[in-house]
Amino acid sequence: MVRQAHDLFIIGGGINGCGIARDAAGRGYTVALAEMNDFASGTSSGATKLIHGGLRYLEHYEFRLVRESLMEREVLWSMAPHIIKPMRFVLPYHKGGVRPAWLIRLGLFLYDHLGGRKLLPSTKVLDMRTDPAGKPLKALFTKAFEYSDGWVDDARMVVLNARDAADRGALVMPRTKVVSARQENGLWSIETIDGLTGRAELHRARMLVNAAGPWVDAVLRSALRQNEARNVRLVQGSHIVVRKKFEDPRAYFFQNPDNRIIFAIPYEGEFTLIGTTDRDYPGDPKDVQISAEETTYLCNAASEYFNEPVRHEDIVWTYSAVRPLFDDGASMAQEATRDYVLKVERVDGSPLLNVFGGKLTTYRRLSEHALEKIGEAIGTKGNPWTAKSSLPGGDFPAEGYEAEVGRLKSRYPFLGDAHARRLVRRYGTRASALLGPAAAPKDLGRHFGAELYEVEVRYLIDHEWARSAQDVLWRRTKDGLLLTGEEAAAVEEYMAERPAEMAG
Repeated sequence: MVRQAHDLFIIGGGINGCGIARDAAGRGYTVALAEMNDFASGTSSGATKLIHGGLRYLEHYEFRLVRESLMEREVLWSMAPHIIKPMRFVLPYHKGGVRPAWLIRLGLFLYDHLGGRKLLPSTKVLDMRTDPAGKPLKALFTKAFEYSDGWVDDARMVVLNARDAADRGALVMPRTKVVSARQENGLWSIETIDGLTGRAELHRARMLVNAAGPWVDAVLRSALRQNEARNVRLVQGSHIVVRKKFEDPRAYFFQNPDNRIIFAIPYEGEFTLIGTTDRDYPGDPKDVQISAEETTYLCNAASEYFNEPVRHEDIVWTYSAVRPLFDDGASMAQEATRDYVLKVERVDGSPLLNVFGGKLTTYRRLSEHALEKIGEAIGTKGNPWTAKSSLPGGDFPAEGYEAEVGRLKSRYPFLGDAHARRLVRRYGTRASALLGPAAAPKDLGRHFGAELYEVEVRYLIDHEWARSAQDVLWRRTKDGLLLTGEEAAAVEEYMAERPAEMAG
């Protein structure tokens, strides 16, 4: 089957590919996007789940990246106040630590003043002998610095960008692999195969965007036959999740003797997320998993701070991802630049944009810069628009989460408080569309466990391209942490019985 020609064909359904697709569709470009797996199934769901300036990047003089990141925190929060929330971070300090107090103060001063902060509170100093944040930590830490950043549901941010791109006219194709891309009669000719049906299609486009993340070089080598492509440095980051280590709503920023840092973050109500590691990764990104060495490192690093050690047996879940950093020749993985690089080349006259690097916090600005280059290559359409927009479900004030929870509970009084909060945190104003005319718990359909009901699974199938229990339990939600093995299997069975109903 041959599709009609598009302005843009985007390879990759991570945060960068979906962000570019959304921005371009909103400006009037015709857009197609292919993702070989599920959205956010690679790097974009394997992050530390922060919208942050990158305090540690100041040590590597990445002032442009830090300033752009700081400025984006409140922009993204206002775009998606359901999946993004402000969070305070506690950085414990003791004499003889890795970094002197004056250096930390200087870094935090820059952090407070580089990025046009308006809603987020500023840095302050804590006496850990009296502040509740000191309770879970060893008595060695009598002083700390507290600053602001944000938390994000990373996988949901990706799928909401994809959803909005599709709503604005983009052709969005998950589980669709690009087999080849070649120049033909002044257009790109792109062959794809649907991973579920095996159906082959031929697409034509004026410009190709390679936003395949860790696979960006693999796409250049396989689909475009550029055998010498070597542009990205693959760096593995791993995380562990343990039962809740502390009651305080603030997160911790821990400095390790090897100059690396880790976070300990309140996670999904009942857990603590600890990570990340940084090490070069030589294998195929699809095979990445936490190593025994990384597990021990994270347990030991956190145990240097917490009164109660973090043990291997405390771990309830782990995840790993490969970050595709632009290869700037840094000697150590943690020193490689986190900034993004956009390169346009012409292949037999047809423009190709390759996207290297990037991070969650700067995806919107990366997309805007990509649209500038796209405009130069094939002509400009529309103006930048996303800074004042809302992602689906995020059309309420940045500080309006509690009010939105109240509205949902008022409309659906049978919902428990925790259930209502989870629904608003995932779907925002679209929680009402999910629940529809439900008037009692029985109207939510089959109960799979925890607070996951059939009505939510159906919504994810019909509106967010979910096709497996993995999609539902570990990317669209994190209910996999709460369901038993039998309950998770029941979700898988339910979805397998309904392939004909699944519509993007």
